[in-house]
Amino acid sequence: MKKLVVTGSSGLVGSEVCVHFATLGYEIHGIDNNQRAIFFGPQGDTRWNQERLQTIIKNFHHHEIDIRNRNGILELIKNIRPNVIVHTAAQPSHDKAASIPFDDFDTNAVGTLNILEAARQFAPDSPFIHMSTNKVYGDAPNRIKLKELVTRWDYDDAKYQNGIAETFTIDQSKHSLFGASKVASDIMVQEYGRYFNMPTCCLRGGCLTGPNHTGVELHGFLSYLVKCNLEVKKYFVYGYKGKQVRDNIHSYDIAKFMEAFIEAPRMGEVYNLGGGKNNTCSILEAFEITQEFSGKEQVYEYKEQNREGDHICYYSDLSKMKEHYPQWDITISLKETIKQIVDSWKKRINQSHE
Repeated sequence: MKKLVVTGSSGLVGSEVCVHFATLGYEIHGIDNNQRAIFFGPQGDTRWNQERLQTIIKNFHHHEIDIRNRNGILELIKNIRPNVIVHTAAQPSHDKAASIPFDDFDTNAVGTLNILEAARQFAPDSPFIHMSTNKVYGDAPNRIKLKELVTRWDYDDAKYQNGIAETFTIDQSKHSLFGASKVASDIMVQEYGRYFNMPTCCLRGGCLTGPNHTGVELHGFLSYLVKCNLEVKKYFVYGYKGKQVRDNIHSYDIAKFMEAFIEAPRMGEVYNLGGGKNNTCSILEAFEITQEFSGKEQVYEYKEQNREGDHICYYSDLSKMKEHYPQWDITISLKETIKQIVDSWKKRINQSHE
């Protein structure tokens, strides 16, 4: 039986990967120490997802270990000798990083290096997939000429009609400390691929979402927005008139791309992983779609000051992904994704009240 190691296995993408590859016959080894609850408090707790995986996956092994624990990670990878490593664990908040710079860098950069080196020593031929972020581009996308529409901003430059490609600059811009630590890990994953001829790739995610996301104010845009709507809790909009745009990709489609990469891996590759232009929405548009499925008005407050280094408009050009892996494409629409998130939060909120 093939073995898959997933870091951050109780998170949104990690848990989706665990479930998907279990259906393909893999033995799953999840690494997660619920650090999200430390970063974000009780509302970020993911133990429920860990328990769900242990219930529904027959060959699931949970490893309570921090990726910053170098010796622990080396020993674990040495013992498992995985056929695939999917690295999703991170300090994921753009804003939180400024108040915890050492925790952020040690988790995102050093933690990634720990896993990479363990892979080089004990599983050098196994595909290594790293969940990077579009924040590696910093605020450079804000230099692209934009046009203001009724409910959103959009690119007003034909070069970017399909979104941001992997050739876009990551240099000479403001990233946030989170973006900088993710740049470090992104480049290191590429370097291990090119320097040591290891099958690695960085997936520069846009808004990754789905029904198993535990969204909080500092991370998890759509999930947190839906939660606020259902609980009739005020959602804060920061700058850009609420017209800032993101592309959203369901975690299932992420897992399917990973499957495609594993079947035909490449060395040191980079892909902009998002929903693409067809799965974009602004915050105002997300309110409207959520209200359609929840039946509740969105309560929100607008604050003029935007988040530092935030993108006004960002969506991924999926051309390279589709060229390298033509069998892959987006299968779950934005509306269907939001409907699933609404249904999931309704269920969780009801259970918490029982």
